Amino acid sequence: MAVTTQKSTEYTNATASPPVKNSTAEMHGRVRVAYFNHVQSGAGEAGSSVALCKLPAGRVRLLLGSSFMYFNWTTASALCDLGWDAYTGIDGVAVVADDNGLINDLDVDAVGLRSGEDLVTLAAVIAQGGTHVFQSNSGVVIRATSPTAIVDGDDLYGYFLYVVD
Repeated sequence: MAVTTQKSTEYTNATASPPVKNSTAEMHGRVRVAYFNHVQSGAGEAGSSVALCKLPAGRVRLLLGSSFMYFNWTTASALCDLGWDAYTGIDGVAVVADDNGLINDLDVDAVGLRSGEDLVTLAAVIAQGGTHVFQSNSGVVIRATSPTAIVDGDDLYGYFLYVVD
């Protein structure tokens, strides 16, 4: 086997002649924060959900691996899915809702803080370095859904970091 020297897609773009501009979601974008806090009002059956935040329109890279969530869901064997509501893509094509497109069945039975490393569980998110790219014309709602019941007074706090310009 030979020693190789290669370039990432983004570096290849930057060093092309003429240079190809990278999206700000990949280079020189600004990291923003979307903080959320929720206290459950009344009991919620399995399938209950919470809209946590709305990411802005355009190309946005959610840095799930650098985000944190604190759970105090007291139902035995509590689980959480994280996904998005339906939205319209930049190209005008409808994107269907996916209630577990970011996290599927995260065990939140024990009260506590979940770091980005704990949050990145799906192969598609792992394959993008703990990130997910959204391209929308009016923003994307990020939603937590409980496959188990949510008790009155249960807490969910945290923040998502994302890149946009």
